[in-house]
Amino acid sequence: MCSMCEAHICDTIRKAVPSAKKVVASRGKREASFLTEDAVDEDLLKEAIASTGYTCIDVEAAPYEKKGLFGRK
Repeated sequence: MCSMCEAHICDTIRKAVPSAKKVVASRGKREASFLTEDAVDEDLLKEAIASTGYTCIDVEAAPYEKKGLFGRK
């Protein structure tokens, strides 16, 4: 809804997943993302998001691909 809502979701994710880094929420994209090396308890994350009044529709995990200065691997 607003930038404060984005900040609220980011704070909620940080509390639910203490190892979360680079937490970002986008109201325009209607999604939030973060990086972590630890396993994420999806049910705990969904419950934490639900406690804010929002709904977590899906949790997706993907390997992190670090990109170099020129996009070389």
